[in-house]
Amino acid sequence: MKVSLLTRISITCALAAAVGSVNAQASTGPQSITVISFGGATKAAQEQAYFKPFEASGAGKIVAGEYNGEMAKVKAMVDVGKVTWDVVEVESPELLRGCEEGLFERIDPAAIGDEKNFVPGTLSECGVATYVWSMVMAYNGAKVAKAPQSWADFWNTAEYPGKRGLRKGAKYTLEIALLADGVKQEDIYKVLGTKEGVDRAFAKLDQLKGNIQWWEAGAQPPQWLAAGDVVMSAAYNGRIAAAQKEGVKLGIVWPGSLYDPEYWAVVKGTPNKALAEKFIAFASQPQTQKTFSENIPYGPVHKGTLDLLPADVRDALPTAPANLEGARSVDAAFWVDHGEELEQRFNAWAAR
Repeated sequence: MKVSLLTRISITCALAAAVGSVNAQASTGPQSITVISFGGATKAAQEQAYFKPFEASGAGKIVAGEYNGEMAKVKAMVDVGKVTWDVVEVESPELLRGCEEGLFERIDPAAIGDEKNFVPGTLSECGVATYVWSMVMAYNGAKVAKAPQSWADFWNTAEYPGKRGLRKGAKYTLEIALLADGVKQEDIYKVLGTKEGVDRAFAKLDQLKGNIQWWEAGAQPPQWLAAGDVVMSAAYNGRIAAAQKEGVKLGIVWPGSLYDPEYWAVVKGTPNKALAEKFIAFASQPQTQKTFSENIPYGPVHKGTLDLLPADVRDALPTAPANLEGARSVDAAFWVDHGEELEQRFNAWAAR
């Protein structure tokens, strides 16, 4: 059979194109995803526990970035249909709002693992918790005659004279006031959801107002405690644990603590949804979460992680069973619904 010159040229071009396509695919290497988190010491721990091991596994490349949690950029990407972020770390209220507003993909919990292996409330429709932190009571053992046991002791200025540190805001502070007033931890949001309950929380704060030193940055409570400016303070557990590691003699009261997860969410419209979910599943395994908690004292969400950790590390985490007992999860839905009005009332009260 004779083949024309034109046909031979066409076949040659087609073969060259096919080879070029294969070579191009080979040269692109593994697929990459962009993972955005809050930065700082948390991101450094994520690099060691998740980003580098995920790349080493050959599953894909991680382009790591950071932001301050502002949803405007995520919304802009989704609205214009040009999504360049694949996975974002979000706080629980932003996860709820973003899910309702269609900013995040739905996640199949079965792709992550058996729900019973995770701390309650850490798997949701649009997100998977990456770690748990707690708002705890911390104290300087050198400044008190005996260790406080509860938020009621925090209010007891006769037995524990001196200033107290509280976060300057309604969230966490109103819950703490109700706990100090004898409300059971399981009833906090039921009580705070009524006008009488809100009045009760502010009346309790009135009792202590002259002894309160308000903090706005998480670094302040351990500094103030170490300096003796306050004898006890509400504080982020990670900040206190970091100070303890540096040799500062501070104690933590876990009963009555308020814990809150941070979540991974997949941005709606990402072309890399499958790889994004694969990354989240990878970061939700006991071994990877062990490395994270060894680098920063935030609680793993996979229950199997705790047994892998040394006792001294495990006992300092919010999700250790003894620390979860008597603790209460922050109700993100409550704060989405009532946050604005309660923060306005708090600001007016604090300014008086």
